[in-house]
Amino acid sequence: MTATDTLEEKTAIVTGASAGIGAATCHALASDGANVVLAARSEDRLADRAGQLEDDYGVETLVAPTNVREEADVDALIADTVERFGGIDVLVNNAGLSRGHRIEEMATEEYETMQETNVDGVFYATRAAIPHVRDSGGHLIFVASFAGQYPRSFNPIYAASKWWVRGFAKSVAAQVGDEGVGVTVVNPAEVRSEFEASDGTTFADHFDEGEVSEPEEVADAIRFAASRTGSSISEIDVNRRDKFADGF
Repeated sequence: MTATDTLEEKTAIVTGASAGIGAATCHALASDGANVVLAARSEDRLADRAGQLEDDYGVETLVAPTNVREEADVDALIADTVERFGGIDVLVNNAGLSRGHRIEEMATEEYETMQETNVDGVFYATRAAIPHVRDSGGHLIFVASFAGQYPRSFNPIYAASKWWVRGFAKSVAAQVGDEGVGVTVVNPAEVRSEFEASDGTTFADHFDEGEVSEPEEVADAIRFAASRTGSSISEIDVNRRDKFADGF
């Protein structure tokens, strides 16, 4: 990075900040000097992580208990951030989840939970943040997925929600890019984290260390995109090296 490509004293919001990619992203951004707003439903976990960021990196934090499925929660997250820090430089739309498997066996509640989290929550946060990110000339970052790039026979609803995230992000870029807003889509494949697989177990249960990407690798891609000055990284894919060896 050059001297200008830094997050020193910038303000970054990370949704889904309590674990996995979100937690790693908070550390990556704070290590580069950003003040971090940690948003998720688990207040206790957020408070522990916030204290660690302050101790390790000397940054300021804000713990923001947030259910991204609730419009009022997201609006409060943005308003509280602006009140505390005076603006927003980076929004990382990371909160997401997977439910169910085969379409004919999927409960309506499972479908709605995925849509409200992976789609509605991204819309609410982006809509509320755009005026502030425009003012700062900052970045909107969307954590999508390998599943949002290629057809998926298992859990097609999750995949469709990530196709939506990518399409939404690129259309937002078309709308606000000439207003100085950077927009980046980050597409992880399998990440060894607490994210649930379609059978209800976690990816950490499925994969041993070294088999797939770690949350820190995705977080570093997010930090890189967020730290650009005057440019915008359109899309970053984070895959294990043998991902394409045997097709999809």
